[in-house]
Parts: sequence; structure tokens; C-alpha cells
Amino acid sequence: MFSRSPARHALLAGLLLTAGCLLAATAATTSEPSADQRAAFKQAYAAAQQGGDSWRSMATGLRDYPLYPYLQAAALEHDIQQTDRATVESYLQQYPDWIPAADLRRDFLLELARRQDWDSFLALYQPGLSDTLSCDALQAKLANGGALDFDKDLAPLWAKPNLPGACDPVLNAAHDQGLLTSARLWTRIDRAADAGQPGTIASLANWLPANDSATAQRFALALRDPASAATAAASWPDTSRNTQAVTLALSRLARRQSDTADSAWQQLQTRFSFSEPQRNQILHALALFHATDYDDGALARLIALAATAQTDASREWRVRVALAQQEWPAVLAAINAMPPSQQQNGEWRYFRARALAATGQTAQAQALYANLARETTFFGFLAADQLGQPYAICPRAPIDDPQQEQALLAQPSLQRAFELFAVDLPKLARREWARALDDADERTQVLAVELADARGWYDRAAFTLNHDEAMRYYTLRFPLASQDGVVAQAEQAGIDPAWAYGILRAESAWVSDARSGADARGLMQLVPATAELVAKRNGLNWGGGETLYDPAVNIELGTRYLAQVAERFNGAPWLASAAYNAGPNRADQWVAARSQLPPDLFIATIPFKETREYVARVMDFSVMYDWRLHGKAVPLSSRLSAIGQPYELPDATTVRRSIDCPPPAPVSAPAGATSTPQASP
Repeated sequence: MFSRSPARHALLAGLLLTAGCLLAATAATTSEPSADQRAAFKQAYAAAQQGGDSWRSMATGLRDYPLYPYLQAAALEHDIQQTDRATVESYLQQYPDWIPAADLRRDFLLELARRQDWDSFLALYQPGLSDTLSCDALQAKLANGGALDFDKDLAPLWAKPNLPGACDPVLNAAHDQGLLTSARLWTRIDRAADAGQPGTIASLANWLPANDSATAQRFALALRDPASAATAAASWPDTSRNTQAVTLALSRLARRQSDTADSAWQQLQTRFSFSEPQRNQILHALALFHATDYDDGALARLIALAATAQTDASREWRVRVALAQQEWPAVLAAINAMPPSQQQNGEWRYFRARALAATGQTAQAQALYANLARETTFFGFLAADQLGQPYAICPRAPIDDPQQEQALLAQPSLQRAFELFAVDLPKLARREWARALDDADERTQVLAVELADARGWYDRAAFTLNHDEAMRYYTLRFPLASQDGVVAQAEQAGIDPAWAYGILRAESAWVSDARSGADARGLMQLVPATAELVAKRNGLNWGGGETLYDPAVNIELGTRYLAQVAERFNGAPWLASAAYNAGPNRADQWVAARSQLPPDLFIATIPFKETREYVARVMDFSVMYDWRLHGKAVPLSSRLSAIGQPYELPDATTVRRSIDCPPPAPVSAPAGATSTPQASP
């Protein structure tokens, strides 16, 4: 529930008393609904989701409740196949600007298309709702005897590499009208190839002449099975389109099997008339994916790439391979080969300093570290550790403006957002929040986040205050949420609470109903099967996968799983973070290959970009949460224990680094990278 400190409550009361009738009226409209109203709404909403009118008797006292229109919409959505146009139009007229009205319009249009009630469809249709409905509208046009105009009707859809099944009848009609010329078909095939859509290519190929159709199918094969395409290419004619398909196959094969791609390239490079850009594309892919495998000769391949074949990715991997070999002059040469804008990234500024120090250029290294240490980032903290300096954490103070808060609470869309959160409908709450704050200025955003934070809606800070100076509202962006038991559960599990907070923040950004494509759920993103094993191993109750959306359950199981993973890596939180993200077996493979590297170099040489950034983010967040918990922070370098060395868990006696807020760097100083929240949901 919403609460305030006594002093702040008194301030608000005083302002309301002196503001006169107008402000008193505003306050009256923004009073919190009662617990009884919320309980009644939940009961009625559950009934409405089952369809029919039984919800109405449960909602007799909710006519003035902010979410009342959601009830009828839920019932209509359930009964959509039996709903008539007049009922839907009545709802749309009564609540024209509501989110449920937009959803109902969209879903009823889909139902009308299923019924092929094209007159009703056109009466309710609005452009831009979805590709499916755009194609349904074209079907309605065809059903009424109209003809298609390619530029007017199809061009926007044609530019997309993949379309829903509702577009098939429209495309068939366009083909029958002669609108799908070979040139237009090839344009879309090229787009689909760039987007990796073999199904689209295969379907379009059927409309091409026989010879062109066979060539197009080779594009689809190059995407689906690049190894088979590379083998079959030995018998393909040397045409420009076939050469394009071979280029695609070899580039994709390099990603999967760099050695096999190498062999195929040796056989095919004189078989086809590759253009310079095509050769560069293939050589770039071969060099890049030999580098991610850390193969012998990978560094030489990257150095040998022509300037026209280099990209930010290849230049970056030139540094990573040199770091893996601890060839410090090669590290400096690789960073110097980057364009100036890329060199300004905090990671490369840090490793330039590391390389300068390793090659005896101490003064230059110290200057770079000093500049980077001003930044509140993973690499900024590492730079401060190199110098033994305090961490640069400069939080912005919350805004104290009760009158503007009350004005915000008077906004119906924000009222609905908070109320949807209060009745456990977070997905709908997030949609209302986005609408309420669309185009809002930073001050309004901060005040809205403060209101959300006071209600326990912690994820709003991560997704709202994620730009420019707003990122310095650290107390909002890194909430402690002690009622969820993170500290107590982490201590019981035998892990550092700051690290547990860091994992939680990186995994879900406090979105308690987050669910990934791999079915990882809740605050710490646990897969139900893993959570069940953890529960059994620790003698904890297991209530099924849905319980992972309960923050207390998720944190209890998540902290114990973290402890289990950490135990596998001598307690090292940074290695356990890598394993948490990529899987313990992957982490074992990387340790077996590069266990001799110091932790900062090891992290930089993790092959997966997602995992590299994840580990840095978790460790950065661990520092921030340690500061939130203690006012100081365990040095990041001490969290990065050497591989094979037991990690010493911090406790009350651990010396923590002090916090400072240095003056802004000179304007001419290089700008560093900024931390960004993990957008999971």
C-alpha cells in the first residue's frame, strides 16, 4: 500500500489545507480505492473472464471504480465469437480512448474476418492495427469487387520480409492480377534473405519462371542448411544470383562451422565470379567466427582483413583475441585501429589503460584510469580500483512536490495504471503507464516513478529513468524492496545479498511477472524444472511453476540456485553470473580454455556478447546494491576472484570502498559508456 514518511505526509496535508477548494476537490478524486472495492473487482474480473453476465451482480458497487469498464471488455473478449456488432460499437462509443476498447476493436475485427462479414469489418476497421488486419481489409476490398493497386495497397506490406497467413489470399489475388512481376518478387526475396526468412523465399519462388525458381530455392537452402548449400554449389552455374546465394551460404556456415566454411571457400572462390563486397563479406565472416572460436591464426586473419571488409565487430574481436593471448602491444594496435567513436567506449578505454600499464607507459595509463574512474559503470569501478580511489556515485535526490504528485494522481490513465497494479494485473498496468507518460518531461516521469515506488511497483524506475541524467536517480533505479526478503534469503543461502540483488535486477528489472521465451519466470528468471529440483534439494515446498511469479517464492528458490551455481565455481560471483546466464556447462568450457586469464580479461573474452554484457552488468549492479545496503561498496576487483581461488564472502568486517562525487570531467574528456537496465519482459 501507498505510504509516506510522517514529515512528508504533514507537508502534503498543509499544502492541501491552504490550496483551497480546487485542490481539495482534486484530492478527493484521487483517494485510494478501498480494499473491499479491490477485492470485489478481482472477483468480478475473474467472472468476466469466463464470459456471460454473472460479473454484473458482483460489480453493483463498482460503477465509480476506475477500472469498471475493464469488466465488460473482459466478458466481451471471452464471448467474442457470439458478440454482435451493435454491442461492440456501443462499448467503443462509450469508452473510445480506453485501452480495452482498442483491444476489443482489434479482436472483433479478427472475428469479423473469420466470419467473412466484410461490411461490418469495413465499418469498424482502422488502418495500422496490424499486418493481419491490413490484409483482411484488402480481402474485404476484393470481396466487394475491388481490384488491388500495388503501390497503394501492397507496397508497405511487400517491404516486410515475413507476413501472416491472412495475407496469402491477397498475395494470390495480386499474382492473378499480374502485379507480382519478377523484379518485385526478387526485391522481396532479397529482403527475406537479409532477414533470414527461408519460408518466405520458398513460397515466392513458386511464382518465378522455372530457372529463376530453382535459383530462389537455393537462397532458401542457404538459409536453412548452409552446409548442404555449400556442397551443392559446386554444380551451380556461375550466375550473379547463384553467386549471391553462395555468399549467403558461406557467411552463415562460418557462424556455425568455421573450419567447414573455410574448406568450402577454398573450393568455391574460383568457381564463382564474386564481387569485392561479396568476397569481403565471406572473409569477414570467416575471420570473425574463427576469432569467436579463438582458433590459431584468428588474430592474423583479423589483421589481414582489407579495410573495406572491416566492421566494428571485427575490430572489436581483434582486441578480444589479443587480450586472450595477453599480447599487450597487439591490444594497443587493435584499439588504435578502431575509429575514434569506437575507441571512446568505456571497455576499450579501460583496456587501453591496461595495455599501457603492461607495456610500461604508467603515466598515460594512470591518466586514462583517472578519467574513466569518474563514471558509474563496470569499467569505471575497475579503473577506480586500479587507482585505489573512491567510487564515483553521484545520486540525484528525489523530487519533493506533493502538489504535482496530486495532479498526476488526478490523471485517469495513471490512476488506472496504479489500480491495475494494485489488483495484480501488471501487464495491463504497464500499458496504461506507457500511455499516461507518453511524451512526459523528465520531472513528470520522476514524480510518477516515485509514486510507483511508494506502492511497491519497482520496475517502473528501470524502464522509465533509463536515459541521460535521469539514470542518476539511483535510489529509485536500485530499490531494496526488503519486504521481498532478498537479504534474509541470500544470507540463508550463503551468498552476498548485493550480488543476489544484482542478479535479480539484471534478470527482470523487478518485473515480477516476467517470462522469457525459454519459460524462465519471475524476478530471478527461474525455469520451473530447475526451480523444482532446487526446492527438492533444499527441502523447500514446491507449488508449481505459477508460484514463481510470487516474489517471495522466486527469491527463496533463486538465491539457493545461485548458491548452488556459485559452489561449482569456488563461490566466485562473476563466474557464477556467467553460468547463470549461459549455463554451467558453457562456463566450464570457457574456464577449461582460458583459465589462466585474469577475471577482467576472461570476461572480455567470453564468446557470447549477451553473457559478456550480462556479467559486467550484474557486477556493476552488485556494487550499486552494496552501496545501497551499506553506504559503501566492496571493491569490484575483490569480487572478481581468480579462477580456482576460493571466493571470500564479504561480511560486516569487510573493508568497503568509500563513495565520492567528483566534479564533472572537462568537456574535452572522452565520453564513456553508461549502464542501462536489462529489458527482460
